[in-house]
Amino acid sequence: IRVSDVSKVYRVGESEVRALDSVSLSIREGDCLAIMGPSGSGKSTLMNILGCLDVPDSGQYLLRGVQVSEMDEDELAEIRNREIGFVFQMFNLLPRMSVLRNVELPLAYAGSPRRKRGAASCEALESVGLGHRLHHKPVELSGGERQRGALARALVNRPSIVLADEPTGNLDSRTGEEIIGILNALNRQGRTIVIVTHEKEIAQHASRIVRLRDGRLEG
Repeated sequence: IRVSDVSKVYRVGESEVRALDSVSLSIREGDCLAIMGPSGSGKSTLMNILGCLDVPDSGQYLLRGVQVSEMDEDELAEIRNREIGFVFQMFNLLPRMSVLRNVELPLAYAGSPRRKRGAASCEALESVGLGHRLHHKPVELSGGERQRGALARALVNRPSIVLADEPTGNLDSRTGEEIIGILNALNRQGRTIVIVTHEKEIAQHASRIVRLRDGRLEG
């Protein structure tokens, strides 16, 4: 990943909020990077751009040498489905579906046959220690179990990059350490991990830390 002079401005009425201001950043394959900063510093905006959920107003974003910042919506969706797994603070599991069906969703969007979806989803849930809760709905799971389900969903397409936005924000410290342990294990297997966090204890698990303030990288 190479981000060069990326800026993003949001317009609220007649005022402008510069969420990112000429940010440049390189992330090597296999990195474990933590992005830190206070609320409003631009962390989530940068994460959304890295995850192809948003595009910059100016600057360049290269992923494996391909210019992502000029892709259309269909191309961005394909990149998200093939290359990137997302983990969010609020889990974002659909409440009416079992955790197994939640994990199957990215495969369904990718057009994978139903039989393969089930096998791959079971394997992903087993890999995060949730194989015994396949048919439970999110409301029947603890916070840590929900986040494990969200992790399994992020991993089911075997993405090269996992983006985790405050993945421990709704968890107690012990459960948070368990989730970070899973992310570190994935990193040792070769996946690139990017974690947005405001917690120093979480960021210290990363091999590299960058800090944002007022939309700019510090240091």
